[in-house]
Amino acid sequence: MIRVLDFLFSFLGLTLLLPFLFFIGLIIKLSSRGPVFYKQSRVGLNGVDFNVFKFRTMRINSDKLGLITVGGGDPRITSFGYFLRKYKLDELPQLLNVFIGQMSLVGPRPEVKKYVNLYTIEQKKVLSIRPGITDWASINYRDENVILGKSSSPERDYIEKVMPDKLGYNMIYINKYGVLEYLKIIFVTLWKIAF
Repeated sequence: MIRVLDFLFSFLGLTLLLPFLFFIGLIIKLSSRGPVFYKQSRVGLNGVDFNVFKFRTMRINSDKLGLITVGGGDPRITSFGYFLRKYKLDELPQLLNVFIGQMSLVGPRPEVKKYVNLYTIEQKKVLSIRPGITDWASINYRDENVILGKSSSPERDYIEKVMPDKLGYNMIYINKYGVLEYLKIIFVTLWKIAF
């Protein structure tokens, strides 16, 4: 049932938002050098790698300088990129990942292999369902970049504090996995973005 909802919601979202997505793409293209979209290999369902799509918010080749972003103090992020990230608009192209079945609207955020390789056996349970655009971890850590921006060692704090805590939130969804929890998370996400 969740896959059916994912298909319907992503199709509806892509159709209705097409002019808006085009407008965002145009601003990205006019405001900074580089492609409109950014794709990155992430680990998905059952540990299978796939490319996640986002609107590009950073300068070209910035990911080679590190995978952790640190909020308003990160010079790699473009001026329009800050706006897109603040309102999570950079994630909208992932509706395509949902539409083709690589992701769900709701599920653990897909992680890069470097960090997945650090998971314990228990934490690897997050790979038993499709990764998502939003989940309880995304809601509770919506200011993650700001938090890490205040850290003297962002990557260490991400690995030792933030990542384990987010994986704990992921397990809440996995243990309550179903349509009602799925719809609840979508509603809470939209509410948090709006207010």
